[in-house]
Amino acid sequence: MRSPAADKAEIIRLVEQSRLPVRRTLEKLGIPGATFYRWYDLYQRGGPEALEDHPSRPSRIWNPIPDEVRARVIALALEQPELSPRELAVRFTDEQRYFVSEASVYRLLKAQDLITSPACIVVKAADEFTDKTTAPNQLRQTDFTYLKIAGWGWYHLSTVLDDFSRFVVAWRLCSTMKAEDVTATLNPALTASGLDRVRVRHRPRLLSDNGASCIAGELAEWLEDQGMTHIRGAPRHPRTQGKIERRHQTLKNRILLEHSYLPGALEEQVSAFVEHCNHRRAHESLGNLTAADVHFGRGEAILAERARIKRKTLTQRRLQHHAATA
Repeated sequence: MRSPAADKAEIIRLVEQSRLPVRRTLEKLGIPGATFYRWYDLYQRGGPEALEDHPSRPSRIWNPIPDEVRARVIALALEQPELSPRELAVRFTDEQRYFVSEASVYRLLKAQDLITSPACIVVKAADEFTDKTTAPNQLRQTDFTYLKIAGWGWYHLSTVLDDFSRFVVAWRLCSTMKAEDVTATLNPALTASGLDRVRVRHRPRLLSDNGASCIAGELAEWLEDQGMTHIRGAPRHPRTQGKIERRHQTLKNRILLEHSYLPGALEEQVSAFVEHCNHRRAHESLGNLTAADVHFGRGEAILAERARIKRKTLTQRRLQHHAATA
């Protein structure tokens, strides 16, 4: 707790007039010796006025964001209201070639009352997955989710997701949920990765739940023919397939805001969502890269370019600060 300058001056006067040693006097007053002598040095150099508290923050910021850049950030936020401050910062840096941090974007939006409260509380599962992948095409997650078409009933979306890059390798809208629907989705996933044409020493493993289609003998035979190992999560423990479960949850939150009346319309919505998540959305868990950047090996070059833009931007702001204060 800070003490007013008048109180500090009174304490100095009491210590100077006390007949007791300085240490004993300070003990009775409850003032640490280091604190008193710091006050006393200020008092001797500048008098009572020097005892006033001064804010610890500098009076001028050496790297303020120019007003023109602030306006562009706010304009982008208004054009893309679905983007979070983190996604806006990444998008602005990549497209405008000017570095702005997530914290700066958040403060700008907060000042303009453009930050909304979350609609729900996010509950985390485990902190980390115990058996992590280190590169694409090591582990594939697959799962079904339900989607309703007005007048047609329930359809099933089968998705294959690369565990390392979060890239949706293949998906298929099915009227049933059988083992043949799983293999029909896995076939184009192998084709998209080129694994149907190239012999590799280690085929991707497949991670799924314990649904009827995933424990069927037909799927086991197909995986054996393909040389793929099948891993199943523990019963009643969906967090094992957390990445694909989260992707399906996000998909439902987006596309179910509007009703679909034909299977073709629903397929268009799913296709647009997959395209956005694979090639446009910057994932925080991937270092603010897109899933396609990581899956196709472009991530390191993009991160290096962002680091270069950041250094250039900070140098430019420093020069502007020096010019303004000269």
